Amino acid sequence: MKLQTGYWADFVSLLFPELCQACGESLIAGENLICLDCRYNLPFTDFHQKPDNMVAQQFWGKIKLEGAYAMCYFAKGGKIQHLMHNFKYKGVQRIGNLLGNVAGEQLLKSPIFKTADIIIPVPLHKSRLRKRGYNQSMCFAEGLSEKMGIPVDENNLVRIRATETQTHRSRFSRFENMQEVFTLTNPEALRNKHVLLVDDVVTTGSTLEACGIELLKVEGVQLSIATIACAE
Repeated sequence: MKLQTGYWADFVSLLFPELCQACGESLIAGENLICLDCRYNLPFTDFHQKPDNMVAQQFWGKIKLEGAYAMCYFAKGGKIQHLMHNFKYKGVQRIGNLLGNVAGEQLLKSPIFKTADIIIPVPLHKSRLRKRGYNQSMCFAEGLSEKMGIPVDENNLVRIRATETQTHRSRFSRFENMQEVFTLTNPEALRNKHVLLVDDVVTTGSTLEACGIELLKVEGVQLSIATIACAE
């Protein structure tokens, strides 16, 4: 019976091959979502080994961070753009889990990030969540949690005001757009914790900054951030 099932699976894969979410080529046996060639050639930043990296510098003088990390560089037309498009707009939530696993492996090599106590994803407003059906930052957080053995708290940090899209806004306009957007439902649960705040992509950092300001109001909180990608 198992042999027949295997033959049937092979037959179906011939008719409807699963495609790499980064390049669109057919996956072969043993590959998951991303072909081996694309996984090997992802534009990794190695920011987990560079404390003063370009993402960390974006927050200098704004919020105090223990560590700042983006796994890959985001370039127009590149592999990460294709992955993020399929992840955010095509409903392939497993991409976030997979990339979270990959990022988690890197972060466990960092003496800063491996001390995190809890992972908090940047929340979506409930209206956006209903429309999309899932929070992409939560998918990434779940992958990180699985690899790093750190729990996720998706209910404490909430978005209380829907905001207009940040696309095409200036840096200052993005910051203004994010004022008084987030709040904590149970600040006491985060007291003296090292929080790893995660999002999908960091551009100007306005969203992460607004979240960080709220989190750092809690006594004793240490804050680090991690994202899938950053714009070069």
